[in-house]
Amino acid sequence: MRAVGLEQYGGPDVLRVVDRPLPVPGPGQVRIRVAAAAVNPTDLLLRSGQLAAATAGLEPPYTPGMDASGVVDAVGDGVDLGIGEPVMTFVNPFQAAGGAQAEYVVVPRDQVVAAPRGLDLRDVAGLPMNGLTAHLALSLLDLPQGSTLAVTGAPGALGGYAVQLAKHRGLRVVADATESDRELVRGLGADVVVPRAATPAELVGAYRGALPEGADAVVDAAILGAPALGIVRDGGRLAKCRPYELASERGIIVLSVQVPGHPDKRSALEELAGLAEKGVLTLRTAAVLAPEQAPEAHRRLEAGGVRGRLILAF
Repeated sequence: MRAVGLEQYGGPDVLRVVDRPLPVPGPGQVRIRVAAAAVNPTDLLLRSGQLAAATAGLEPPYTPGMDASGVVDAVGDGVDLGIGEPVMTFVNPFQAAGGAQAEYVVVPRDQVVAAPRGLDLRDVAGLPMNGLTAHLALSLLDLPQGSTLAVTGAPGALGGYAVQLAKHRGLRVVADATESDRELVRGLGADVVVPRAATPAELVGAYRGALPEGADAVVDAAILGAPALGIVRDGGRLAKCRPYELASERGIIVLSVQVPGHPDKRSALEELAGLAEKGVLTLRTAAVLAPEQAPEAHRRLEAGGVRGRLILAF
């Protein structure tokens, strides 16, 4: 089968379309014929070698990708899905079979759910990973209704889902955006939109102008890091959406959001699919590209400013 792969770490041009063995599902596993797979920031880290420790012991080529949509192609013993059923899935790329950017993937049954009905499978591919990240962040923050949540990077895919899920759960949302993104973020449901500033310190100042006492919590989708602590009130909470060290201050609880460790991916994915079906979550696709254009997708994502998901269609 064809897959996106890299034999060595480096810039976007190390990505190629390679041949990989067709995976065979074992007991409790599902093989999916992939319609589309999304390109994630984690793919950039994998490609550049920043996650080399996670690929230690695996043989190249390494195939990126953490979410996909498609149809059930084969199942192992004990699986209750029908052949040909449209589905979406989370895929862990740090395994011998590689990630989602391939013509076929084999995944555990508990990482696969029915695709939202009435939506294009290419758009659906952009939901699982960022949706699960936002879902896990809000679950870890565990805020009561009426609490104030700040979401950095709200115009992006992760930030957008965080805003929409937070509003669905009865939270007051304050987010940042440039002037050109202001209406987008308001449309996602943000109650207050503060101006995106040139520096992290200025951005914190903009948030504090709207929230003098600080937010109850922040989902740091923009990966501000330590400056994001300045947005949070004393004793509040911060969900960091990428693994890095962050020392707390002022009694703030720092929570690490790591989707591979999500305790119940199937239930979370079913909830996300249902919300997408109802229009509560907006599936935003920035561009659909061929697998051969994976280097271009990486260059665009690295450049920043992408609104929605970059999708590789198989």
